Amino acid sequence: MSASVYGAGLRGQVRYLGLSAVSTGRRRVLVCCKSRPGVHHMRGVDAVDEAGEKLREAISAHLISIGVDANAPEVSDTLASALSKEAVRGMHAGARAERIAAEATFIRAHIGDLRSALASGRDLVPEKIRPILIEVKPGTRESELFRLATKLWSVPVSRGFGRRLRYLVWDAEHEALIGLFAIGDPVFNLSSRDKWVGWDVEDRRERLVHVMDAYVMGAVPPYSGLIGGKLVASLAASNEVRTAYDRKYGERTSVIRQVSRKAPLVLLTTTSALGRSSLYNRLRLPDGPRFDRIGSTKGYGHFQFSSEVFGLMRQYLSEIEHPYASGNRFGDGPNWRLRVARAALREIGMDERALLNHGVSREVYVAPLAKNWRDILLGQTTLAEHYDWSADAISKSCLNRWVIPRAARDESYRDFDPESVCAGLLGQLPVSSVDR
Repeated sequence: MSASVYGAGLRGQVRYLGLSAVSTGRRRVLVCCKSRPGVHHMRGVDAVDEAGEKLREAISAHLISIGVDANAPEVSDTLASALSKEAVRGMHAGARAERIAAEATFIRAHIGDLRSALASGRDLVPEKIRPILIEVKPGTRESELFRLATKLWSVPVSRGFGRRLRYLVWDAEHEALIGLFAIGDPVFNLSSRDKWVGWDVEDRRERLVHVMDAYVMGAVPPYSGLIGGKLVASLAASNEVRTAYDRKYGERTSVIRQVSRKAPLVLLTTTSALGRSSLYNRLRLPDGPRFDRIGSTKGYGHFQFSSEVFGLMRQYLSEIEHPYASGNRFGDGPNWRLRVARAALREIGMDERALLNHGVSREVYVAPLAKNWRDILLGQTTLAEHYDWSADAISKSCLNRWVIPRAARDESYRDFDPESVCAGLLGQLPVSSVDR
């Protein structure tokens, strides 16, 4: 590969082997490194070189498979131009297929529960829809249904990081699943958010605790055909969700600083999956929640690398005893996978800036939950003046504003058959599969 991709190369840069430099020749060199305090062992540089070369070859083959010339002088430009919306959807489809295959046994065992939870379009009476919130707790039937329903998303759904609240939005009248959402710890580095709030690095470190990110949000059919996604998103800003947050996370002791402090939730953030978002665009309720667009991401990330390649990156970092290989531990947060990719590319001499610059920008939206949200986030007060938005009031407003009018204009939702969706999901499973 060209120097634009490969920096100075792997040899002479084995940083975590405890030496500042090693031989660049083919003679086998043994160096001493620490595996844990007080314990040393011997490792061959050739073995590390071989693992690095294997990873480079795997990355190159993967880039070629998505139409990227890894030898191009400007790899980042090639990468960005190759990743059209169709190409991005294709890569997401591959990642989604990997996830579905990994959970094939679970899906087969519980597909009947999903079938029973989905409403038939013919039986749905939009005027009678009665949404309620059901908090999802681990080890419950609701947890299994949440896990199943996310397999209907075209983009693989994250499991979330750190603090986490998950909800099903349920139609109590039709006894059916409307949709779901989950909020969790936000990404630490998000320049559009930080600039909009007015944070510097220390402000963010001190008060990011007042923010949660909606990492999955949307409706399932037939409600999705009735703009049910806006209903689901709006409910994430309800009193009921904020009360659950207060109960679980409202007062926390910092693991690092051992300081107990109030942590009222005053802001939700979320990002679109691909470009412009029809879900969050014009999502505003009179006297209710509103989602405002505040900018876009920079198109820098790791999703262009498959799970297989990511696994090889992590394996290589484990070989050289890099700390990022050990997993998503406290303090790493949602950026852990990006850190792994960046570190692995750097360690094998590939240009991490070029290869992580995929150029796919996503819209960033925010939903303030308190009148004085900015004062809280800038440290000017600790007493939040929250909006009073009940789930019932939000639901009625969304039904009258979006769902019922859409049903009157377009009756295609009536064609939805739960069996077709479940059969389609089962059809994506491998003939023989065991959960990994």
